[in-house]
Amino acid sequence: MKYQKILVALDRCPEAEVVFEQALELAKIEQSSMMLFHCLPIDTQTVGSYGDIFGRELLEFTKLMQDKLRKESEEALAWLSSYCEKATAAGVPTEWDCKVGDAGTAIRELSHSWGADLVVIGRRGRRGITEIIMGSVSNYVVHHVPCSVLIVQGIIPQAHDIPTAAT
Repeated sequence: MKYQKILVALDRCPEAEVVFEQALELAKIEQSSMMLFHCLPIDTQTVGSYGDIFGRELLEFTKLMQDKLRKESEEALAWLSSYCEKATAAGVPTEWDCKVGDAGTAIRELSHSWGADLVVIGRRGRRGITEIIMGSVSNYVVHHVPCSVLIVQGIIPQAHDIPTAAT
């Protein structure tokens, strides 16, 4: 099967470079175009820390959230743009997009609207209760997009990196 449109979901973690490089190599082999995508999460921690918001507090909170979102958006756009330039220089037609919200839902919607036939996404390797509580974007994507999904495994700690109990 030849992939023509590869959607590459990137987040700002150390594994993003590996995800991008694998997608780029595949796009060069398949002569595909790429869509680089990043989703800015809604900051529920800041929202929760404000408690009840009325009047002047609501205006301050709104300004704080707008300023924070503007700064994060500018950083994300510059970051995505640099990846786009690298892919374009490698001969892969590439565009990018950035949204605010739930990453899994945004990836699902973009895969539909852009017509992706492959989604490349990273996986951080959460397991057990951590995955249940925090969720797994890659798991959601596998079960909700209409195309194939390539999951690039996160960096797995080596035996010498795993802390041991003190004796």
